[in-house]
Amino acid sequence: MIGHLRGHLAEKRPNLVVVDVNGVGYQVAIPLSTFYSLGELRDDVTLLIHTHLREDSIALYGFLTAREKQFFELLLSASGVGPVLALKILSGMSVDDLVPAIRANDLVRLVRIPGVGRKTAERIVVELRDKIAAMAAPEPEHVAAAGLTGLHSDVISALLNLGYERRAAEKAVESAAARPADGNESSFEALLRATLQQLSQPAQKGARRDD
Repeated sequence: MIGHLRGHLAEKRPNLVVVDVNGVGYQVAIPLSTFYSLGELRDDVTLLIHTHLREDSIALYGFLTAREKQFFELLLSASGVGPVLALKILSGMSVDDLVPAIRANDLVRLVRIPGVGRKTAERIVVELRDKIAAMAAPEPEHVAAAGLTGLHSDVISALLNLGYERRAAEKAVESAAARPADGNESSFEALLRATLQQLSQPAQKGARRDD
């Protein structure tokens, strides 16, 4: 089993990276929270790895923090939640938001995550509520960002890959880009993060595609 990878960031996308370890490129699926915190291409990176064995392949899932890897593996223990869905859940909501949502039986908030229907949300709450009782929930950081027009299509494409409808994605990107930034951020990562915050609001609860 691969426990962690340390190497150079050879490729970087919102849901996947390639880590070059001594000339060997390892393809690793990641959540958006890890993507936000990665450096630039060719920078050194260390990822904690969950190795998922399939009948015909090995899939690697990477995280920058032990807490996020722990929660990913906790999600896998819920009925009907595989690694792909667990990664979507962590991309749709941070651990700091997921923990109180599960504790409070907040199904409305959970079903806003693309790929999570009501039955799945109910199973997650019932099966994980007691298991997360000991997990601390630090105060989440709220980052707003104003985007550049040239970034909009890239962010919309990333949202479509995450399961959001095009119309809702376009509207959320426009709204996020129109807000003043807390600083001078105008990067892809900042706009994507701000757009996801828009999509998580109650008015956007119908934005995800129905399963």
